[in-house]
Amino acid sequence: MTGEPNKLNAQAQSAKGTAEQTIGDLTGSTSWKNAGQEDHAKGQAEYKGAQAKGYAEGTLDRLSGAKDSILGTITGNKGQEVSGDAQNEKGKVQQDLNKPT
Repeated sequence: MTGEPNKLNAQAQSAKGTAEQTIGDLTGSTSWKNAGQEDHAKGQAEYKGAQAKGYAEGTLDRLSGAKDSILGTITGNKGQEVSGDAQNEKGKVQQDLNKPT
């Protein structure tokens, strides 16, 4: 693991925490319940971090794409313009997938 927030790892940790919490509730074990709450909270925090990272990366793609598109339009470089438009659209999709909930 790179230490970077990761949605899949976050969901797994959150689910693990929920399962531990349930076991604690069913058995009356406060240590399982507390450990589950902690794991669930860590998973949720990591998920939010991964969302923020993805949204920021999408924003950078959109800005870079818009710059390239404008420069391509100004200089008459159709390839740069099209490439910039594509990068801008990629960034928009990434932002949409990572909107904070």
